[in-house]
Amino acid sequence: MQTWTAHHRLGRLVALAVGAFLVPWCAVLGATLPASAHVPNWSLAWVGLDLAEAVAALLTATLLTRGSPRAAIPAAAGAALLLADAWFDLCTSPPGLDRLLAVGEAVLVELPLAAAA
Repeated sequence: MQTWTAHHRLGRLVALAVGAFLVPWCAVLGATLPASAHVPNWSLAWVGLDLAEAVAALLTATLLTRGSPRAAIPAAAGAALLLADAWFDLCTSPPGLDRLLAVGEAVLVELPLAAAA
């Protein structure tokens, strides 16, 4: 039990340090990043994100079929990926029909699936 407690304290300390670092780092990024950028591997990034979501969903389904309590792990990862997908869809879509489609996909697909996961 002492080993778990020591790991718990270490995990808490690491999480606190990461959070404390990232809050001011976000402010720096917000102040210094350009408003737009050319991304050479744009399609690869989106395919990779959607593939990771698929892997998380399939692994969750497999573990649920087996009755494993570990199904919560890929389900949580899948939910986080879906939230990130919705966020980046909204933030990177141009105004007009593309933005409307991104909002619709987020509200009707990604956010409900994330909540279900």
